Amino acid sequence: MKPGSHDSSQNFQTVLQARFPRRTFLQYAAGAGTATLWGALPGCSSELQPHTHDTLSGAAPAWQFDTVPQGLDTRLTLPDGYDYQVLLRWGDPLFPDSAKFDPLQQTGEKQARQFGFNNDYVGFLPLPLGSDNSEHGLLTINHEHTKARLMHPGIRSEGQLDQEQTRVDIAAHGLSVIEVKKQQSGWQVVKGSDYTRRITPDTPMQLTGAAAGHPWLQTQHSEDGIATLGTYGNCAGGITPWGTILTAEENFDKYFSGDVDKLAQKDNFRRYGFSGEQEKNWSQYEERWDLNKHPGEAFHMGWIVEIDPYDPNSVPKKRTGLGRFKHEGANVTIAPDGRAVAYSGDDEKFEYVYRFVSRDTYKPGNDNASRAHNMQLLENGVLSVARFSENGTLSWLPLVHGKGPLTVKNGFNNQAEVLLNTRKAADLLGATPMDRPEDVDINPVSGKVYVMLTKNDSRQPDALNGPNPRAYNRGGQIIELLPPESSAQQRDHCADEFRWEVLLLAGKPEPHNAQNVTFYHPDTDENGWLACPDNCAFDTQGNIWVTTDGAEDFGVADGVWWVVAEGEKRGYAQRFMRAPVGAEVCGPCFTPDNRSFFCAIQHPGGDSNFDQPDTRWPDYAAELPPRPALIVVTQTR
Repeated sequence: MKPGSHDSSQNFQTVLQARFPRRTFLQYAAGAGTATLWGALPGCSSELQPHTHDTLSGAAPAWQFDTVPQGLDTRLTLPDGYDYQVLLRWGDPLFPDSAKFDPLQQTGEKQARQFGFNNDYVGFLPLPLGSDNSEHGLLTINHEHTKARLMHPGIRSEGQLDQEQTRVDIAAHGLSVIEVKKQQSGWQVVKGSDYTRRITPDTPMQLTGAAAGHPWLQTQHSEDGIATLGTYGNCAGGITPWGTILTAEENFDKYFSGDVDKLAQKDNFRRYGFSGEQEKNWSQYEERWDLNKHPGEAFHMGWIVEIDPYDPNSVPKKRTGLGRFKHEGANVTIAPDGRAVAYSGDDEKFEYVYRFVSRDTYKPGNDNASRAHNMQLLENGVLSVARFSENGTLSWLPLVHGKGPLTVKNGFNNQAEVLLNTRKAADLLGATPMDRPEDVDINPVSGKVYVMLTKNDSRQPDALNGPNPRAYNRGGQIIELLPPESSAQQRDHCADEFRWEVLLLAGKPEPHNAQNVTFYHPDTDENGWLACPDNCAFDTQGNIWVTTDGAEDFGVADGVWWVVAEGEKRGYAQRFMRAPVGAEVCGPCFTPDNRSFFCAIQHPGGDSNFDQPDTRWPDYAAELPPRPALIVVTQTR
């Protein structure tokens, strides 16, 4: 039984009752017992009565809207009174000298000057630096991965790409930085902006922190183990209080080929999912991605990268102190004592939730000296991993060399090797295996931390644990972490122990299916349920806006939901957006005034192909394939 697992002999209702605060559990159980949508929970008390709520207890959404119905079609659907603009789509020129997009004439050189593919994270930073300007700013957008079958005619697998198509594939990864401005006619990309930047797998970067310079990182392309090239597999991210962007390297293993069993660190490679069976054919044309020729190249991946979008000439930094794993994102807050705290999830089945606490403290201000100081905060500090207990407490276990099992005896010669092999270190400490931790973000109103757990259909009945109470979990859940409150009525994000609760158990309500029972506020209607929470954002009232990845497994489109986090309506969900078929929605992001909502529509068309796509969103032109795009939603009434 893995650490944090639960005895299968325990009744499922008992498991749930231990996970939910009593008030919340009884509230949901009452709703489930009285609404035909949900059906009855096994063993629910018949004397529980429904409790109706007339207000949102001060948690009314910034945007009032009628629920978008569940469904699945080729278009993007919003409530009446809202509209969207497509700001950029795959292949759009970013620079004055960029080539016009032509999917039949793409080259790597052209793609490196165009908007990349499959945009995930979106971060808005106002202009000028330090202002709360909601009508002029910089957007940084991740380009997580590519789908060759949607990019090129006649292609059905990644291995079919020729050399030039592979160059296109490589250049379509990374990030784009753009300047945007709200005009009377709507939002516009500022053409010819000095801030415009494309970051790709070939962009020079630098490793910092305890792992930088370690022999495992010294390669043909990095003799000192500090200089490095590029970033890819970038999933979600975060914005720091000092005005930089954090971008997360996630599924980096699929880019490499080679015989893992011949590698000196083969156990490390196996622990990170390397099998030697490449999903990409990059190594066919670029030996950098051949593990048997350059094994150290893989150790340059799996980090959080810090980028200064205000300085297009700055060198991005890979912050090794935040650990090496399949980061979904990284979100930062400042603790009452001034230290910076970053939360991150390792997005794979049975992986963990992490927290980094800086050694040094934040200096308020946007002057050059303060900002230079703050941009070093993520270089030094303590990384910890979460262990959840059945009694509703959470312990942060420090991943520090020489403490507990993190010793030479267990293969850790120094702190660098703890960070380079973070997963093994977390295993030995007995962290709680989770149902794919995705976004871990801090509510700016309440200071509580929310963990998006997207799903885990591999969890067996004998491996249940507190925050992961369902076997064969297809729907995912949202967990709430509660740092203790300090005397200043702030939450102490540096504390060794938190409390935790379940906000909701997602998925389509399935009456009489005990293992996949769902929990929402009882007023949530048949169009309000959601599945597979992925990313989140917060409005100025502290409500959560959740995007999903996997709802199509339940027969409906992915999209955006508004979820109440506090008060009597806690756990109430309402669908706001429905994505085109095959697409997930990523990177939810409000402007400071809550009047504009940016997000990314990733891989419309899903697993169809260039020649016969399931949708041609957003262009709907016969000569163009579906294209991932960055959009902005605004009210029209």
